Amino acid sequence: MPLNKYAPQVATHRRTQNAILEATKQLIATTGIKKMSMIEIADVSEVSRATLYNHYRDKESVIRALCESELARLVEIAQGASNATAALEQLSLQVCADKALAAMRTQDPDQLTIALSKQDDQLWKAFSIAMTHLLGEAKGALAIRWLLGQALHPITPEQSHSQAEAITGIANL
Repeated sequence: MPLNKYAPQVATHRRTQNAILEATKQLIATTGIKKMSMIEIADVSEVSRATLYNHYRDKESVIRALCESELARLVEIAQGASNATAALEQLSLQVCADKALAAMRTQDPDQLTIALSKQDDQLWKAFSIAMTHLLGEAKGALAIRWLLGQALHPITPEQSHSQAEAITGIANL
């Protein structure tokens, strides 16, 4: 079987995208969404502006890609957990410790509120499906609301554990 001659380009593309998304998350945590610019994203990610624009047309598309990446990361964490309680606890810990979300709560609360309220968006639908597969329909919906609340009002690790246990212990509705 012949090797994929495009494998090096694919790997470079992924590394560049990851660098851009990590830089974007870092900038959200330090300067906020409103103050962040494409020039800063290029500088922090150490890619040229042309490269950045080859990957993303504007700041909103970079932020959208970051949201997709973060939700996929959370689903992967949940799927890798040993059980539903551990999955919820790990998700809670991730949400509560996220520096970009913490910065948005103070610097860009309107942007955060808008993002969290767009539950008809494809990203939220995909996350909802993943949570439903993990917990069932009633508990999945409850878990999503619980995690959304933590994006606005984080809880302690102890609360994450006890509340995750409570959610998974609830009888199917």
